[in-house]
Order: sequence, then C-alpha cells, then structure tokens
Amino acid sequence: MNQPVSGYLDAAAGLPLHPVAAEAMQAAWQDGWADPSRLTGAGRRSAVLLDAARQAGAAELGVRPDELSFLPSGAHALQHGVLGSLAGRRRTGNVLLHSAVEHSAVLHAADWHRQHGGEVRVAGVDPTGRVRLTEFLELAGQPGVATAVLQAANHEVGTRQPVDEAARRLAELGVPLVVDASHELVYGRPPATAPIFTADARLWGGPAGVGLLVIRQGTRWRPPFPVDEAESGRTAGMPNVPAIVAAVASLRATRADRAAEGARLAGLVERIRQQVPLSVEDTVVLGEDDPAGRLPQLVTFSCLYLDGEALLTELDRRGFAVSSGSSCTSDTLTPSHVLVAMGALTSGNIRISLHPGVQQADVERFLAVLPEAVAAVRAQAPGSPTARPGPITESRPTTATGPSTTGPSTTGPTTETGPSPDGGVLDSRGRRCPLPVLDLARALPGIEIGSELTVLADDPAAASDLQAWCRMRGQQLVEQAATADGASAYRVRRLH
Repeated sequence: MNQPVSGYLDAAAGLPLHPVAAEAMQAAWQDGWADPSRLTGAGRRSAVLLDAARQAGAAELGVRPDELSFLPSGAHALQHGVLGSLAGRRRTGNVLLHSAVEHSAVLHAADWHRQHGGEVRVAGVDPTGRVRLTEFLELAGQPGVATAVLQAANHEVGTRQPVDEAARRLAELGVPLVVDASHELVYGRPPATAPIFTADARLWGGPAGVGLLVIRQGTRWRPPFPVDEAESGRTAGMPNVPAIVAAVASLRATRADRAAEGARLAGLVERIRQQVPLSVEDTVVLGEDDPAGRLPQLVTFSCLYLDGEALLTELDRRGFAVSSGSSCTSDTLTPSHVLVAMGALTSGNIRISLHPGVQQADVERFLAVLPEAVAAVRAQAPGSPTARPGPITESRPTTATGPSTTGPSTTGPTTETGPSPDGGVLDSRGRRCPLPVLDLARALPGIEIGSELTVLADDPAAASDLQAWCRMRGQQLVEQAATADGASAYRVRRLH
C-alpha cells in the first residue's frame, strides 16, 4: 500500500489516502456525485452507494446500519455526539462530565455548553494518563449529570481508557457515555457497550471530511444545531458519498490485518521506548508501561532542557516528521492540557506515531539521528552551558513581589536573597518553558543539600514542568504559592 515517506512518524495526525480508499473514491465519483435524497436516476444511484457504505461500515463496527451516520469531520461528529446527548437529556440535568485529557473538540464543546448555561465537571487522571475511574464514577453519580465523555485512547500519549467498564457502570447510574474511538479503531476494537461513539476517517487513511457517529438504538439524543433531512436529521447538507465510500473501504482494509500489523508496530515502538532513554540523557518516556494499556503505534517522550517545537523543527530538517506532545508554543503560551493533567513536562515532548509503511530500518535511522538533534537544540537554549558564546545582558534585579519583566525573556534569571529559608530566590519571571526548569537545574547544585531555593515564574507551564523535573531528578517541590504580581513562587528543596 502507498504510505507516507519513511521519515513520516506522525500517523496520529492523519494519513494520506489509503490506496483502497483512492480506488473506491475514484469509482464512486462515477455514480455517487448526485444528491442521494433525490428521486432521479442519478440520485438513486448515489443512494445505493451510500446505503452500501453504511451497511459495510456498520458491519465493521458491530452496530446496526440505522445507528451509523456520516458527518463532515471527526471533530464535528464528536461535538455532535456530546452536545446532542446533552440536548436529549435536558430534563435530566445540564451537567457534562469528562476526563482531564479529552480531545480539544470535547473541550470546545464543553466551553460552548458552559457559555449556554450548562455546567462542566472534570475527572482527573493518574501519571500514566488513565482516568481515575472511581473519581469519574463518583462525579457521574451526583445529581444533574446528563452525559459523560471518555476517549478510548489518548491522542498524545497513547494511554487506553477503561471505556467498556465505564459504560457499564454509568449505565447503572443512568448516565450515557460518549466515546471518542478514533485512535482505538485503527488497531483495536469499537466500544462494546458505549451508547454513543465517534471516529475520524483520516486516522486510517480515509479522506478528510468524513466523521463517523454511532448512536445506538434507544439512546436519547437530539440535534444540538439546526439540521435538515440529511443522515436521519443528524446533520445538514448533502453527504459526500464518494468520500464516505472511500472512508469505509479504507477502514475495512486497515482492520483486515490489524492484529498482525498492530503487533509489528508495537515491537518497533518498544524498541523506541527502550532505546531513547539510553541514548539521550535526561529523557523519560511518558504514559503506560503495560503494552496492553496503550496504543501499539504511539509513544511520547520528554527531553529536559529544550523546547519541543524546536526539536520538532530540527528533526524535520533531518528528514523526520513528528509531533510535539506539547502545545506550549510561542504563539499560544498554553501548555498541553493532557501533559499538565498527567503532571508531565509540557516542553521538550515528542510524539512518535507509526504507520504501516514504517520499517525497522526507518526506526533505527531515527534513533541514530535523535541524539544529534537533541544535542543541537539544547546547545541553542538560552542559558544552556553548551550554548554558543555571545553577549549576555543580565535582567534588572527585582524583588519577590515586584513587577515581572515585559514579554518572554531570554536573558539569564536574577538570583537574590529573599524569603527562601536557605538558598535565596531565583527570578525566572518573563522566561518561558523550558527556561524556568533550566534555571532551576543550573542553580540548585549551588546550594547545600537540604537547603531550599525559591523559583519565581509566571509561565503557565511552570507548575507542571517544575513538579515533573523534581520528580524526574529526585528533588522535592515543597510548596507553590501565588505572589502579589500574579506569578507563582515554587520552593524547591535539594535532596542530593
């Protein structure tokens, strides 16, 4: 099958058309261009193709044909699934429950629900990214909860969630579960008991613009937005029949050998998981160690003292397309909600997701290039001991409660005597991830074992990053407190 070039290691972001999908789409354009709702000959031919695709897709997913609808995208299907469930259960309550690591489409739907008078509750996850099921169920059992949402597998770190158990337990509470099944469908299986689940065809080589929405018979659901007669009133507009035919064809082709291919890719991922910490200093693999508890094709690791976007760019320059596991960029300055919820580093993260075209030689070539790329990026980090020499302008000293610097700072931090019991204050305000962590790593060895250093930082990622660094390096984050200027003060005790 045609697949991306060997250096493409970002399958979780989508794949080009599967050859089977391309062939099916080309054939479907001959008879599937017309509106299937029309009673003309062309309309009837299009309707026949659409019905056949629905029958085949439903059989692959283990659902009834009338339970499967096709929407304009995976995100569209997910948001319709969530908001439609809330609309259908309006008399029950207006509370939406979801885990802290859901896809951004769920978070946007939650914001929309909140803006329209609804309430949103969030259940936490453990350090592997798995939902705390007891907490999730306790929140679901509270009055007013109308709908719960839980992804089948996390898109950033690959951790699988206990969706079948959650769906069964929630059914006992009378709360329906909406499952984002996109990533799990590729090499796993559809949710067995969830009343509503969705998927995105791009993830198995289907065309962009096709989302799958399954609403099982007997589930209360109402359209959350204006619709027409399309897809039994679940969306609006004429369906793209050739794209739908292609999406179903590629789903069936991908899942035909999913067990063998999943096992092969899991072996390559395990090679990455084992080798990266050995070849790249100060690196840790994120997520679950149990192979059954994670997606077989995906792995994410964190590299201390560098920016993930910078490493992504360097790897791309060297012929590898990967994804940064963090959205902490110069544009948004917002850390990844998934990594924050896990208590992981929000900078220096790289997500590797493999596709069927990746071979052992490709992985070995990546593993050979990675240490060089990491060293190159770390050498360019402001304040790095290996950075190229150049003029350094010290920032103006501030007090612990004084004003922070304006804009992101790339100059060195200011160290001063302050409220810390022993080691003084390290002022990293105005410095963005990963610089506060780098400042701490450079300064902590300069104080006595058992002493404490207070780090001042206003980067929104600092709380998660400093906590993760202390855990990784065996140091102690004693306390976090707000300062008068809106920043935070982090007391760190040196243990060794």
